[in-house]
Amino acid sequence: MDLSAFGIFALGSFTIIDLIAATTNAFNGALLARQPSHYRNFTIVGIVLIAVVGGIGGGVSRDILLNDIPSALTNPWYIFLCLLAGALALRLTTQMDASRTERVFDFMSAFSLPWYAAIGTNKALDAGLPYIACVLIGVVGPTAGRYFIDITAGVTPQHFTRGEWFVGTAVLTSVVYILLDGAGLEIWPATLGAFAVGFSFRFLARRRGWEEPLPRDEAGAPVLAS
Repeated sequence: MDLSAFGIFALGSFTIIDLIAATTNAFNGALLARQPSHYRNFTIVGIVLIAVVGGIGGGVSRDILLNDIPSALTNPWYIFLCLLAGALALRLTTQMDASRTERVFDFMSAFSLPWYAAIGTNKALDAGLPYIACVLIGVVGPTAGRYFIDITAGVTPQHFTRGEWFVGTAVLTSVVYILLDGAGLEIWPATLGAFAVGFSFRFLARRRGWEEPLPRDEAGAPVLAS
């Protein structure tokens, strides 16, 4: 039987890193779907589907912007691993109390984001885009999946609300990747270096409560929703 009829199962450096990004974001997506802020009486199937959307949503959006057929539609590993990650996360949430689940989610929120930012920037650089566009692609990859999940749950997307530098972490990771790539590093060391910076910043931001500034009124006080 010709396995090519089922898809392309090849695993190169880019694909492995992209799969890490998709799988960790899928795991985080399932955890997010079980958080009180997002849970809307989702079924088991619904949560796993949310995990898949969170996992491949960023990569599909990135590839469409770069005028490529999305890797998740040609390589079955993306769907398989995202389904597995979603099922694993769902299983863990049934075995842990709310506080432990929240701690795992906090860690995964910092861990999953930089992978897509780094690999998206790599792909944009390979496409010959200018640096500002590479940073934009680096932001779309790790944040589009979260956007789709927030919309599904009826929550204002995290991109636009105050939080621990969600978009800022993606920008920082992308810029660091560009610098490391410009210094002549290959894809793996550049990705790991950018990931280390992005993860450290995001982790510290969540732990220390660093948040984006709010607009201020005439007296200099933050403008808060009534």
